[in-house]
Amino acid sequence: MRKNMKGINKRRAGILMPVSALPSSQGIGTLGKGAYAFVDWLQSAGMSVWQVLPLVPTGFGDSPYQSCSSEALNPYFIDFERLEEEGLLLREDYADIVWSEDERRVDYGRQFMYNVEVLRKAFERFDKENAEWKRFLVEGKYADFALFMTLKRKFSYMPWQMWEEPYKSCKGDLPNAFFEENKDELLFWQFTQYIFRKQWTELHAYAAEKGIEIMGDMPIYVAEDSVEAWKYRDELFMLDEEGNIALRAGVPPDAFSEEGQFWGNPVYDWEKMKKNGYVWWKKRIADAFSNFDIVRIDHFRAFDRFYVIPDGAETAKEGEWLDGPKSALFKAMNGPLKIVAEDLGIIDDGVRALLKETGFPGMKIFEFAFDGNPDNDYIPSNITDGNCVAYTGTHDNDTLCAFIEKMSEADRKYFETTLEKECLQADVPYLTESIEEECKTIIELLMSSKADLVIVPMQDVLCFGEEARLNAPSTVSTSNWTFRFTEQDFKRRKAAWLKEKTEEYNR
Repeated sequence: MRKNMKGINKRRAGILMPVSALPSSQGIGTLGKGAYAFVDWLQSAGMSVWQVLPLVPTGFGDSPYQSCSSEALNPYFIDFERLEEEGLLLREDYADIVWSEDERRVDYGRQFMYNVEVLRKAFERFDKENAEWKRFLVEGKYADFALFMTLKRKFSYMPWQMWEEPYKSCKGDLPNAFFEENKDELLFWQFTQYIFRKQWTELHAYAAEKGIEIMGDMPIYVAEDSVEAWKYRDELFMLDEEGNIALRAGVPPDAFSEEGQFWGNPVYDWEKMKKNGYVWWKKRIADAFSNFDIVRIDHFRAFDRFYVIPDGAETAKEGEWLDGPKSALFKAMNGPLKIVAEDLGIIDDGVRALLKETGFPGMKIFEFAFDGNPDNDYIPSNITDGNCVAYTGTHDNDTLCAFIEKMSEADRKYFETTLEKECLQADVPYLTESIEEECKTIIELLMSSKADLVIVPMQDVLCFGEEARLNAPSTVSTSNWTFRFTEQDFKRRKAAWLKEKTEEYNR
């Protein structure tokens, strides 16, 4: 198979920054001034990649990996000030809303209560005769999402399994009276997507002008309470004889969780998909590249083999591995594909073979490098093939600062001994007088590595502690997915230091 990463196979560096975590006055990051200012900061720091998390609507536990749609875009990210500039909102429509009691945390409950109601006011003022809008409706890209959300509202946002018939089990052929009675609601939900795409396209173009590519993130699975599981479950998922979800996604115990993870998502029926040439996946990946320059696919190993847990099982330990589509799926795509494979967790020869055959770069996580094994793939000096993306940590890891602070005395001694050897080998200054210096040393060490692309979460650039952790896997709490930055966090001296290192290490 062809090599797919021609746009990444050069030395580069970037920052992981979720849109939700950007500064804004709306209680959550938006596609407004905070996003544009961040692009400017990236350019000043010599960065050329901005990695975001999934842009889909959040679901259970406020997670973007449990969305009601695989392709819809999160209305919470729509910027109200830009709508005001277009005459669709008045300042009094939203200025007095208290979005959160803590500027560092997203309050998703308040977003749910207030955000959509403000957008409804914008929709009332929107010109429904707009030619571009009419073309958007004819394309019908988000018609399924609009129908699903209209039904969610009708049934008080309960899961689709709790809806009345015929809505619960229908395939979209609902009574004509329903569409007539809910015409405006159906249009409104498509309006949210139209506005998001408009604002995103403008931001994406601005980033391109500044030399910044955006790396998106694609969750491999969809939520059970989703458009796909409601309308297309027969075509996409493994079901029992009654048509109910039979097997669910998760992973056995690994580096992220000693007990394994029971995600609960429906798993794909790859044999069904193979018969139609993986058309749903081809469309999904093409859609991702309409929004992003590079796409990171979460839990990539499931394309080789995926872990299934029987419905009703009590723990993730009760599952088994089944074969995925392997490289056949990607051979069906039109390329080249600038895909990054999230190849973390339990990795075996099958996953390694798949990565080699596709040519997609995998991920190297610094925080996983210190298990006592000198041959650990994540030790910077063991990164001998540049076709990879090196991270200090991911959105699922503790911050680099907290990772160091939580070490036992023995672990800390081993860590610092190993880090010093790595720095000597790479000719990188070994600075450990403070945690902040240690974080800078680690970032510089990764910058010096052979990895083509280095990505650093913004929390690690700023040496923030445990309070800034974005997500703790297998937990549900108000700390997950809620952390935000303020305008004061984006220091010029940090940007200047990063730019100096990108130039020093030819990134």
